[in-house]
Amino acid sequence: MSCFTLEATDGAARAGCIRTAHGEIRTPAFMPVGTKATVKSLLPAEVRALGADVILGNTYHLHLRPGEDVIEELGGLHVFSGWDGPILTDSGGFQVFSLRDTLLEVDDEGATFRSVYDGHPERLTPEGVAEIQRRLGGDIAMCLDICPPADASRADHEEAVRRTQLWAERQVDLPRAPGQLRFGIAQGGTDRELRQRSLEGLVALPFDGFALGGLAVGESREEMLDTVAWGTPSLPADRPRYFMGLGDAEGILEVIARGIDMFDCVLPTRTARTGSALTARGRLNLRNARFTRDPRPLEDGCGCPACAEGFSRAFVRHLVTQRELLGLRLLSLHNLWFTLRLIAGAREAITRGTFDAYRAGVLATLAAGPEEETWQR
Repeated sequence: MSCFTLEATDGAARAGCIRTAHGEIRTPAFMPVGTKATVKSLLPAEVRALGADVILGNTYHLHLRPGEDVIEELGGLHVFSGWDGPILTDSGGFQVFSLRDTLLEVDDEGATFRSVYDGHPERLTPEGVAEIQRRLGGDIAMCLDICPPADASRADHEEAVRRTQLWAERQVDLPRAPGQLRFGIAQGGTDRELRQRSLEGLVALPFDGFALGGLAVGESREEMLDTVAWGTPSLPADRPRYFMGLGDAEGILEVIARGIDMFDCVLPTRTARTGSALTARGRLNLRNARFTRDPRPLEDGCGCPACAEGFSRAFVRHLVTQRELLGLRLLSLHNLWFTLRLIAGAREAITRGTFDAYRAGVLATLAAGPEEETWQR
């Protein structure tokens, strides 16, 4: 029985529900990234109150620090982190291959790399990753894959497809935590033949869901969206579809329009740590001196804690420039609220059959750019 129920469609856009051992995930769904079992600077209850149904934990980092043995001993990732909702754990493969200067060897059995913490050699195999994720106890476990950069040679992409399929076949039926779902990851870059080969191989296996990996890694936006448009229809309609590593408003709406259900990205919280706020009319860099005396909230009409409590742009700028932790917290709350409201609006529009109008309105406002200065000193 599929874990996914499709509740509404509007063109290729879909609204549905994923059932997990720790609750339901309303789709489309954005997953805030909790790399080390925490969404940086925020309490789990705050993340939930912002509208998140699910968060992402990083298998690579949690394996290295504090280790799955510690987390398992303390009751599993949910108890350890204080988040009682669904958790997706990635495979660690993206980190192994994105941190290429730490990669020592890759072969059909797995990948050996140096720990980013102490330089000690570590080995990831499909079997090892499955066991780590079983012990972590997340609700959705991603298979180990190889994610080449966009500018990799066709031969490298072809080898990534071959090994990713080989590893998926070895991992798909391995032991899981109770109720744990397992997703396969398609590779192939923007090469249509290779991507199709990867998709066909994966959908022949009994995965609970499927991800498009190896995108948003340096290719053009047009190439990325074209690949999603012709690749997504090859995925089963009765299982979740996940685009890995996408978090900007335009990108999210465009891939929803092409049939994607789930996304994750560090963009909202990483942007907060650089001192910027996400708004309907684009980013505000609070380090800019023009906000020194600006009494307005980060965004008029916003319901996030930073705006609802009346904190001004001037105050947030002061916090950012003085490296006060409250500034990071307020911007993280705001940026996640913005992203999660965007997704909630898309879901509502799909159920009403008005998604195209919703997407067009959001994109037009973004294209208009930041508002002119209207306040008086």
